[in-house]
Amino acid sequence: MYIILAIVVLILLWAVFSYNRLVTMKNRAQEAWADIDVQLKRRYDLIPNLVNTVKGYATHETEAFENVTKARSAAMGAGTLSDKGQAEATLAGALKSVFAIAEAYPDLKANQNFLSLQNELTDTEDKIQAARRFYNGNVRDLNTSIQVFPGNLIAGTFHFSAMEFFQLDATDAAAKNPVEVKF
Repeated sequence: MYIILAIVVLILLWAVFSYNRLVTMKNRAQEAWADIDVQLKRRYDLIPNLVNTVKGYATHETEAFENVTKARSAAMGAGTLSDKGQAEATLAGALKSVFAIAEAYPDLKANQNFLSLQNELTDTEDKIQAARRFYNGNVRDLNTSIQVFPGNLIAGTFHFSAMEFFQLDATDAAAKNPVEVKF
């Protein structure tokens, strides 16, 4: 009788431990996504200042500025992670065109405001990349725990589902390279 009771208690303890571990992993992944979101918002806030600074020097480059504005709006409004990845890839490409324009204007390259924005954007891009790696690592761990036996029993019982990785659109080769902001 004690042996059966001990087995039941061990099974219950294992179930509680497994459930709590899955909840912890899910919360870590959600927290990691919040870190990405904060950095993306920071970048979205920097972009209008950067565009306005460059626009003051290169007023005839309106198409590039419109592309950045459209890409920023699309990225801010993207719903799913895959849509967000595609929109971010497009935005990165549009930002590269603004920095290419800046190359043609020596006065702009020496402008302190532009240099400051460039440094902030570079720092933000680095933080986004680090946050994305952290998020994807947490998602990988959660998805693995959900899929392997015996964790899949608890995950299925309590309706845990796999989370999506955050990656740039694989079809856009330019988006795989970091935004180049060197002068």
